[in-house]
Amino acid sequence: MDLACPIPVAEFAEVTLAHGGGGRLMQDLISRMFAASFAPSHGPRGDSAVFDAPGGRMAFTTDGYVVRPLVFPGGDIARMAVFGTCNDLAVCGARPLHLSVAMVIEEGLPMATLWQLCASLAEAACAAGVTVVTGDTKVVERGKADGLYLTTSGIGAVLPGLHLGAAQVQPGDAVLVSGDVGRHGIAVLAARGDLGLQTDITSDLAPLWPAVQALHESGLALRWMRDATRGGLATVLVELAEATGHSVRFDEASVPVAGAVQAACELLGFDPLYIANEGCMAVVVPAAQADEAACVLRALPGHAQAAVIGTVTPRGAAPVTARSPAGGQRVLRMLSGEQLPRIC
Repeated sequence: MDLACPIPVAEFAEVTLAHGGGGRLMQDLISRMFAASFAPSHGPRGDSAVFDAPGGRMAFTTDGYVVRPLVFPGGDIARMAVFGTCNDLAVCGARPLHLSVAMVIEEGLPMATLWQLCASLAEAACAAGVTVVTGDTKVVERGKADGLYLTTSGIGAVLPGLHLGAAQVQPGDAVLVSGDVGRHGIAVLAARGDLGLQTDITSDLAPLWPAVQALHESGLALRWMRDATRGGLATVLVELAEATGHSVRFDEASVPVAGAVQAACELLGFDPLYIANEGCMAVVVPAAQADEAACVLRALPGHAQAAVIGTVTPRGAAPVTARSPAGGQRVLRMLSGEQLPRIC
């Protein structure tokens, strides 16, 4: 193995918060350092690894959660760890089965808070239909862990006959979003109180497996899915375009955004398309099935705002282009930094 660092000091002498923000710097860190070092053998990288097992195809994923504050409108770090990990499995077409949970607890965390989060984690696991089968506990000094860090790993069984991925996507396919975007990031920001933002926005935190299962059972030819977490919907669409070699064109007015989220973004100078979600996914299906897919989603709790937003096209001058409500066009790229740190 070459011991020379693949990210020269001339570029970045130190890791920055932006390296974990879901944008271009994080993608560079993953592709140039981690993926190059570990040489994954199970196909293209994604939020979950999918592999063949004696009982059928399985998916495996792991994720760390460092949100501040620990409890926010619509959820908490424990529910987010369970649902977030289950969602990474679900968008690979896998029914979540089992989780492991590792806790890094900061000295001084109130025992009542830890119990509250433990109970919340158990409730979330029950709601998601998974069992917590193993874990680990560490305690660190005061000031070292923002109260609590969680790392969850999950394993799930891929639905027979379902093969999702960039290779399945074709020009002409339709792109959908399963709900309104930006609520999680704004809810967490408001809960911090740093900017004095007064709002009743709650996180969209929710398990996505029921939606994936409903789409599959409807007989739709699902091509690709991804939950729009760090980096938001815009980053997910850029990832789709880069992975497929095609372009994505969508109508910005078709993307559902709650009025309170839009108002908060305008006030703070944020773009809701780049704000993280925790219960929203992008879905690609054949164009002829787009309206049916949207109807299936809208019939489910939490997905009433599902919408067809755009189309996959042959690669053009830009990977992702949004048509504004005024009729103009703008190119969307991955952020080089981040809008909101530590929200998932």
